[in-house]
Amino acid sequence: MQFVEPSREVLAETLLAAGPGAETLCAGWRTQELAAHLYLREHSPKVGLGLLIRPWHKVSDKATADLAATAGTPEGFARLVDKFRAGPPKLSPLAIRAVDHIANLTEFFVHTEDIRRATDRWAPRALDADYSEALWAELVKRAAILYRSVDLGVVLVNPAGPRHVAKRAPVSVAIIGEPGELLMHANGRIGHSLVSFEGRPDAVALLQTAPVGR
Repeated sequence: MQFVEPSREVLAETLLAAGPGAETLCAGWRTQELAAHLYLREHSPKVGLGLLIRPWHKVSDKATADLAATAGTPEGFARLVDKFRAGPPKLSPLAIRAVDHIANLTEFFVHTEDIRRATDRWAPRALDADYSEALWAELVKRAAILYRSVDLGVVLVNPAGPRHVAKRAPVSVAIIGEPGELLMHANGRIGHSLVSFEGRPDAVALLQTAPVGR
């Protein structure tokens, strides 16, 4: 099933509901910076490369800040969100469904939650079972990279049954949660993910301060 298009729509609606100037879980970014990032990563090759290549980070950051500066009013913000909602250019690799799935399935879920969970009062969404399975499948593919800087073994446990060893080490911690919650934890949203842990207390404490997702 294709989940990216409806996820894009949910993310766009979440941005509009929050409006410009709202906080997000992305450090230093309000909703207009996040919207600018989402649009530029699909429309600007320079920005796309800047997200991947460290020496080009400044190019990406400046382009994001410049575009965000045009979206500080409700009208400007709505125009930017509508451009993001329209999707990538027809000649972009992201217009290919398989590439779009790889690049955007988890990106859109995490950033939707970055907006929703940046407030004091939030609750997890009830996700379609097939959507949760798709998020789990993507998490399994990326888990080794996302937990590479953690000085522990990490086992991801889905209450539906599957388990995945993200990293092996003499001392391990099991992280237990629904796929969306595990995905948020794996992407560094440690204080905003509804997960539980099993392991030695000192190992669990170490995981709480580890550089997850970096």
